[in-house]
Amino acid sequence: MNYARNKIELEENGFSVLSDLYSENEISGILACIENAEQDGNPFMKTKDLFAIRQLIKNVPELSDLLFNKKLNKLIADLSESEYFLTKAIYFDKPSESNWFVAYHQDLSISVDKKADLENYVNWTFKKGQHGIQPPIEILQDTITIRIHLDKTDKNNGALKVIPKSHLKGIVRADSKDWNIESEFVCEIEKGGAMLMKPLTLHASNRTTNGKKRRVIHLEFNKHKLTEPLAWLEHYGIKKPVANIV
Repeated sequence: MNYARNKIELEENGFSVLSDLYSENEISGILACIENAEQDGNPFMKTKDLFAIRQLIKNVPELSDLLFNKKLNKLIADLSESEYFLTKAIYFDKPSESNWFVAYHQDLSISVDKKADLENYVNWTFKKGQHGIQPPIEILQDTITIRIHLDKTDKNNGALKVIPKSHLKGIVRADSKDWNIESEFVCEIEKGGAMLMKPLTLHASNRTTNGKKRRVIHLEFNKHKLTEPLAWLEHYGIKKPVANIV
């Protein structure tokens, strides 16, 4: 179990795909945990096109041990020598009848605990009770996104499309044509697999056309402390993998 190839692909192309992060039983346990926790409240968003749970670990704490299995802990350790921690956890359920699609974009916002007037922190938002902010670019460059797929996902049920190497161009204007759409790659993921991504990688997803669900847990990790008085809204440490003792 070595993720050196995924680390190289993530750095060079801005994304990487792996197939067997979780077993069938582990996925069943994760889904049961989420289903038992579904309730109304500010972190829960329900529409005909999407069900989402924000601040997932805070709102469904039983998920933590299920998500952070040996493979995920080893993956995070292999991706960086630095001390990374979890800064965002969201559950997305794109129902089978969903007409929701997302145009090409970069993930430029992080969630913080308060609003403060600071240099290089721009584009403040306040949605669903959360402050969002575009931080200094080095924080975005050092973010690692891991999207855990609870269903097999292909081009017919909303698999992410990406523009390889687009993360190397920095922040791209939404109306810019400074990328080659012909290089588009569709990230088809097996159930229990995961997609790794840099948030500056241009990505999009289509509507569902095959009547199948696409349930994903979106995790973001970082190593930076934010400029005071700001702090990450979510901040969870990661257990280090324990070496096998013979």
